Formats: sequence, structure tokens, C-alpha cells
Amino acid sequence: MDLRQLRYFIALTEYRSFVRAAEAMGITQPAFSRAIQGLEHTFGCPLVDRASKALPPTPEGQVVLQHARRLVQGAVQLSNEVLQMTKLDAGELHFGSGPTLAVRLVPDALRHFIERHPGIHTSLLVDNAERLGQALRREQIEFFVDDIRPFEADPSFHTEPLSPRPGLFFCRPSHPLLAKESLSTNDLFSYPLASGLLAPGVRKRLANLSGRNDFTPHLQTEHLAILRSVVQASDAIGIASEEALADDLATGTLVRLHWRNLPPALEVLNVYCGVVSRSGYRLSPAARAMIETLVGLDMPVRAAAIR
Repeated sequence: MDLRQLRYFIALTEYRSFVRAAEAMGITQPAFSRAIQGLEHTFGCPLVDRASKALPPTPEGQVVLQHARRLVQGAVQLSNEVLQMTKLDAGELHFGSGPTLAVRLVPDALRHFIERHPGIHTSLLVDNAERLGQALRREQIEFFVDDIRPFEADPSFHTEPLSPRPGLFFCRPSHPLLAKESLSTNDLFSYPLASGLLAPGVRKRLANLSGRNDFTPHLQTEHLAILRSVVQASDAIGIASEEALADDLATGTLVRLHWRNLPPALEVLNVYCGVVSRSGYRLSPAARAMIETLVGLDMPVRAAAIR
């Protein structure tokens, strides 16, 4: 058994075809088949059900697949870390970001990082906190930046806070509500709401304000461009971070809404940002360098918030 055979077996389970998997791995189909047969000979059992056209893994194959993924990924991480021990000019970095920080902080950090470390190949996953947490558990990424509240009480995660990002309600410049002198929460819930995936605390607060047992926005999307487009083209009221909408608010293409019976900055809408990594896991030098870059760029935001 070697890593090459394990990589081939992972490819077979993904492509469900000896021909397509062999093509993807860049070898001939007979050589690919011999490698899979050699792996099966090592374990003394078939790893895929050849009687089925879909070639599903056998029960033994499922176990091998789980370990194969960890071993192959571990080998890549080992190679990357050894490469980066002498100089931070080689290897790969895989990290994630929530949509809020993917608008300004993360792109700025990537620009600085690429300038300083052009030899590092960087992969960024942008998704909601739940799926980023899953990717981190599966070791698909080394860390991510997003709202840290769902992860602070979990001992398997380590969190490092950044500056909170204030949230707001917003609408299009010609929205009917803007003709009123004063807005109440009754006005808020008279129109569809559109937002990203809301944290449980935010949903609970909105449910209390609306007088309902639970609250779900009419539209939930992690794509800011879609959220902005929907709000700009309809009477929907959007929920997002100030940072994500700074340009739109400055140009007037979107407008902040103020409610007379809510705090000026509805604190529950804030995104309590931070860096989330796995507890007890040694980050690669590239990951540590990227986190240092993120923290450094976040310092002016934190200083401004303190003032």
C-alpha cells in the first residue's frame, strides 16, 4: 500500500469509472486497474462493488476511503509544512471566510499576502459559518474568519476575536418607507426581509420584535451581490454589515433604515468576527502569516471602534 494507490482509490470513488478516474489521474486504464487490484490484494478484500454500474465502495472500501482521505491530505500538509519551514515561499494555503469579511478585509489581506509570498498557492472558501465549521472539521481548510459566537463554547475549536462588524437594515432609495418621518418595527415587518444566514440569536430577536414564535427571512443568501440586487429592484428590506455595503451607502444606491423603537446600532445584527481554527492543531507557517496579515489590517478598525 502506498499513497499513490490511495489517491487512485479516492479518484475511483469520485468518478465511479475506471476509465474516467484513470484519465483524471493521468495514467492508462490498465495501469490504474492494476493499482486498485494491488490495494485490494493488500487488504485481502474487494473495495468496490464491480457488480454495480455505479461502482459503490464496499463496507471495507468505505473504511479505507475515510482513512485514505486523511492520509493523503496529511501527506500534502506535511509536504507543505516542510517546504515552508526554511522559507515562506512554497506550498499551499487553504482557508475560509464568511461573506461579510470576504468583501473588504479578506481581499485586502490576500493582496498583501500575495505580494509578500508569491510562491504560496492560496485557496479561499467563502461560505456560511456552519459549512465553514464542517470544512474545518474535515481538515479541508486550516482556519476561517467569520462570526465566532457559534464556536466559542466548542472545545474542538480555538477562536481569536477581531473587530465586530456592525449590522444594519437597508433598502433602495425609492422605497415607500423613506417617505415616512418615523419608522416602527411594525413598518419593518410589513415588507419582505432579505439577509444572509442568520445566527440563532438574531432570529430570536427578530421573532420577539415581530411577535412570532420564530422568524425566517423571505430570502436567505450568502451571495452579497444577489442580496443587493434583490433589494435594489424590490421593496424588500435587507440585512447586512455596514462594511459590506459601505460603497453603496456612500453613493446612495442603497439607504440605511432607522427605527425609532430600536437602538441606533441594533447590536444583535453585529457580526462578532474572529479567526477560528482547530484546537491543538499546529497551523502551517503560511496560515500563521495570513492570520498575522488579517489581524494587522483589522487593527485600524478596532482602534476606530474604541475611539
